[in-house]
Amino acid sequence: MNAQWFQILADLLLVFHTLLVVFVIFGLVATLVGYFRQWNWVRNLWFRLSHLVVIGIVVLQAWLGVLCPLTIWEMELRAKAGQGGYEGSFIQHWLETILYYNAPDWVFILVYTLFGTLVLASWFLVKPRR
Repeated sequence: MNAQWFQILADLLLVFHTLLVVFVIFGLVATLVGYFRQWNWVRNLWFRLSHLVVIGIVVLQAWLGVLCPLTIWEMELRAKAGQGGYEGSFIQHWLETILYYNAPDWVFILVYTLFGTLVLASWFLVKPRR
């Protein structure tokens, strides 16, 4: 496989990673808005369970000080593509600008924990149904 394919795979992985972040953020927003607007789909057990599992994994990784496996995989693909750090394509540049930012570790742990607590609290406010 040539370097260009590794870059494409890394970019696709970054898109997927970003979509997971969007799912976590807007999943909670949709759940709360849906509660007040009485949208039945926000009570879907599979939607709610997958949402809780994804943020749970993020919170657990933050507390354990573990880097996300998607980030590790993306960096390995970029290394195989001959890229140093996060330089590269248009998609890569803009998604990373949105997704990655610099702050002390405790800030991420706090934000992820608070957000995870809100998602967990939404289970009691907006009870999922089968």
